[in-house]
Amino acid sequence: MRAARLIKMVLLLQSRPVMSAAELAAELEVSERTVTRDAQALSEAGVPVYAERGRAGGYRLIGGYRTRLTGLARNEAEALFLSGLPSALREMGLEDAASAARLKVSAALLPSVRDASASAAQRFHLDAPSWYHEPEPSDALPAVADAVWDDRLLRTRYRKGGGRGHGRNGTEVARELAPYGLVLKAGVWYLCAKVGDDFRVYRIDRFTSVEPADERFERDETFDLPAFWEERAAEFARSLLRTEVTVRVSESGARRLAFTGDRAAAATALAEAPPAGPDGWRTVVLPVESLDVAYSQLLSLGPELEVMAPEELRGRFAEAAERLRELYR
Repeated sequence: MRAARLIKMVLLLQSRPVMSAAELAAELEVSERTVTRDAQALSEAGVPVYAERGRAGGYRLIGGYRTRLTGLARNEAEALFLSGLPSALREMGLEDAASAARLKVSAALLPSVRDASASAAQRFHLDAPSWYHEPEPSDALPAVADAVWDDRLLRTRYRKGGGRGHGRNGTEVARELAPYGLVLKAGVWYLCAKVGDDFRVYRIDRFTSVEPADERFERDETFDLPAFWEERAAEFARSLLRTEVTVRVSESGARRLAFTGDRAAAATALAEAPPAGPDGWRTVVLPVESLDVAYSQLLSLGPELEVMAPEELRGRFAEAAERLRELYR
């Protein structure tokens, strides 16, 4: 533990001209007294750490000292590519590895560009979770992530159907998986894994137990995670659209239609619809998940949309319109 801290201290001092005891203590998560002892230990070991007293003082390396401890470990190099997703790193247990990797890269850079990472971080930030959704990281995620990095088989129990915390509504099954990749979609983690000859997708928060096996699997190098996920995501979205409704939309309603539900389905429906009539309205046959979902989504278009069929949905819209008329009379 102390050896790792001493290495980190050298790298910090190598990446900056001077650091105060308070700054080092904050970076190393120790007391200033510990920083003083560590600086003395480094000096006794031959590392030229110099302490400058006074208000503008602090610790620095003298004589252009450069350490060769900037080589990245494998887990640090892998974590570095994910460093734009701090919340994801925390959930996978890779935060410390990413921090060490960034520090080593910073120490290896020329002084003139060492502030590049801080400059970029102040200008670009990726926030993966969706609005109005509180991420609930699964306890199984770090173990699954380790198995993905290590190409190690997983013995799992998985809850099919039902949502998080609704185990009674789902069936629990045992699976041995070859974990190929993790995907973070709108704050929810998914595992893309191979079972037998098939690739499947599992929600991480539905694993009730995860046990890494002793055996590793041989990865299919032709597997393309982004392409696989794009295909399955599109397939999943299509599978939800189990019924159709016929609507008339104004020009404004047509522009807003894509924001009420599935964008791809709305775009396709509009492209296949006949041209607008003299009044500017178009008749569109729109795939939807269900009549209940269509009601809640399409009602937001208000007077820019008229439901033509089925009659059941048209009746619900007519009732809603009458209730609104009574409210605003």
